[in-house]
Amino acid sequence: MDFNLSEEQLMIQQAARDFAQNELLPEVIERDRDQKFPTEQVKKMGEMGLLGMMVDPKYGGAGMDSVSYVLAMEEIAKIDASAAVVMSVNNSLVCAGLEKFASEEQKVKYLTPLASGKVIGAFALSEPEAGSDATSQKTTAEDKGDYYLLNGIKNWITNGGTASYYIVIAQTDPEKKHKGINAFIVERGWEGFEVGVKEDKLGIRGSDTHSLIFNNVKVPKENRIGEDGFGFNFAMAVLNGGRIGIASQALGIASGAYELALKYAKTRKAFKTEIINHQAIAFKLADMATQITAARMLCFKAAAEKDAGKDISESGAMAKLYASQVAMDTTIEAVQIHGGYGYVKEYHVERLMRDAKITQIYEGTSEIQKIVISRSIAK
Repeated sequence: MDFNLSEEQLMIQQAARDFAQNELLPEVIERDRDQKFPTEQVKKMGEMGLLGMMVDPKYGGAGMDSVSYVLAMEEIAKIDASAAVVMSVNNSLVCAGLEKFASEEQKVKYLTPLASGKVIGAFALSEPEAGSDATSQKTTAEDKGDYYLLNGIKNWITNGGTASYYIVIAQTDPEKKHKGINAFIVERGWEGFEVGVKEDKLGIRGSDTHSLIFNNVKVPKENRIGEDGFGFNFAMAVLNGGRIGIASQALGIASGAYELALKYAKTRKAFKTEIINHQAIAFKLADMATQITAARMLCFKAAAEKDAGKDISESGAMAKLYASQVAMDTTIEAVQIHGGYGYVKEYHVERLMRDAKITQIYEGTSEIQKIVISRSIAK
């Protein structure tokens, strides 16, 4: 693998870094406190091409590679993990799935506005009784001939309150189990479709997480993605790629916390010297730097394999599993290095610690990643 970034990749990284510092950092603490969605910032991210980074330009995307996506995600997540998850869902779960599996008509109608950032999308798989066990779908899509009748509830949906289009996974034929599951494109505002109450979360509080309620929602037949029964395979394929996005988000959270801790350790004095000169602190920073570099390499590997058209189920799972653990470990240590200051909001690290936890849970828990990895290495 070539570890030298291209000039274009470095430009993308710098552009994302500048945007994060200039547009996301101001009021990020207030957005977290007030659970305020970064509406204007997300709009600007769309204008920059950050919401459809890997989509073909003919569908409104930026046509970039996956390594560039990792670089941009890391920079955004360093400052605002809430904005990063909006970017991850739109890129990895919505746009990527539509570009690879949707019909040409669906791509023109839905992918183009999503990739160009004119609207954002959401991916609705989890349910009150179906999280890690994605085969246990209770949401049903009854085939009525020229349309499906959608009924059920989806939980923990990122972008749930702000999305215009939703990819919804539902069970059409329970007797066929996972082979009876389908994926549908649902538009906001359709009769019978209701967005539930916003969740009050520990972290990523600037992103909007909602339940979705479907009560006899008519979904046209042409809004089914792929052949009948393709929904489960669609969801698993999309989640494989989505893990690169969440791994990159975790990497960014860890990197942001490390940079803050390093800066603080170089200026804070104790016992007549900067605390970085004390071995107890220096060794923490050494471990953090090493683990972050390893996490970044795993993200790059998965991204490079994705661009090469390889199966990324194992590499994506490894990247997410490790990067999310590094995010937790690093943010906890960053708070510790800051001492009492780390426990208050103005120093940012307590927010990063709260944001880190979700990376071990959504788009497949750490336990699910271990199942994926162990099955892969056992083959």
